[in-house]
Amino acid sequence: MSPAAGAATVSIGGQAAGFPVRAARAAAMAVLAGERHPADVTITFLSSEAMRRLNAAYLQHDWPTDVLSFPLEQPGGRLAGDLYICRAVAARQAREHRVPVRDEVLRLVIHGTLHLLGWDHPAGADRTVSPMWQRQEAYLAAAK
Repeated sequence: MSPAAGAATVSIGGQAAGFPVRAARAAAMAVLAGERHPADVTITFLSSEAMRRLNAAYLQHDWPTDVLSFPLEQPGGRLAGDLYICRAVAARQAREHRVPVRDEVLRLVIHGTLHLLGWDHPAGADRTVSPMWQRQEAYLAAAK
């Protein structure tokens, strides 16, 4: 089976109460469709402490981050991936950037999904002018 074969799936779990679950699922599905790369994606919303532990375990950063992506290519080339989004960091970033929490959560879902598909960006200020960031913001505009 080729990576493009079959439909994409997106499931959501964790502490998603109060977050835009349907919109998050739709945003991830839109990225997968737009990139023509069906995948099986799980989005899990975590507390700050759970995200801190995950970030420390996998990236050796002892603080909560906004989103972590873990891709896993399946036999036959199909992609599966896990996205972890920190509720508290998303809310803090929304306040800092003066955007609705819904928009920040969707940005993180889109950002993480693009990472699952192999997109990357430079660190620092250059990230916002990278092709990945431009693509992310186009998907976000369409999701609003």
